Amino acid sequence: MLLAPTVLQACGGGQPTAGDAGSEPMTAADSAPEAEKGTLVIRANGEDFVRQGFTSKDGWVIAFDHVYVTLAEVTASQTDPPFDPEAGGKLEAKAQVSVPEAKVVDLAEGDDAAEPILVAELDAPAGQFNALAWQMPPAAEGPSQGHSVWMQGTATKDSQTIPFTIRVTEELAFTCGDFVGDERKGILAAGDTADLEATFHFDHLFGDGDAPADDAINTGALGFAPLAALASNGEVNVDSAALEASLSEADHALFLGILPSLGHVGEGHCQEVKLTS
Repeated sequence: MLLAPTVLQACGGGQPTAGDAGSEPMTAADSAPEAEKGTLVIRANGEDFVRQGFTSKDGWVIAFDHVYVTLAEVTASQTDPPFDPEAGGKLEAKAQVSVPEAKVVDLAEGDDAAEPILVAELDAPAGQFNALAWQMPPAAEGPSQGHSVWMQGTATKDSQTIPFTIRVTEELAFTCGDFVGDERKGILAAGDTADLEATFHFDHLFGDGDAPADDAINTGALGFAPLAALASNGEVNVDSAALEASLSEADHALFLGILPSLGHVGEGHCQEVKLTS
């Protein structure tokens, strides 16, 4: 699949991607005096939907064993003016730090109270990091090799339990603005430590059984029932090619349309890229 920038509904628009965030930064960590640096900690978070499980919009109780995602070209920026991911403009970075290597993380790792997954700790200039960008190519190695997203777990409804493995090869990329949540993130004081977070909203894919049926999180979601219908010998084990071949044309288009809305910064929005053939 190729990637073409476009503006999408739901949680963001689309144009710049990670690694192509606009103008060159005016300063960077290696040019700042040591006394003006701190440590920027970048984490990935699948939220309680991944760590604790949840009920899909169509009543399937989903529990994840593994949710592997590939993170590459992770770049945190101090932007001026503040980057608005929904405005369609370029990210203007005055300082920027990047994770040097791609990394596969398992968002389901740890117990219900686990911290979001550590991606990297970076020396960074003091200031407000109010933008985060990353790409999600297929993993070069490891348990999810060849796939950008690998979801494995069980889904239960009534007396039926279906083990599932869903392997996604489509490449994704996100350029996100300021973190939105109960606490501010990315404000780094000299000699101190600050967090930034790449957040993944898998309820966009499956919906949320605790929300009203007419809530946008459910009306725009695929749910699990179309995937359960693909079970063979009591198990769903599919990759992107099998999804394209086996889902209805409408459901497959919906699935592809949801993937670029998975990435957030807390509840903050991102510019997305839409998948094209």
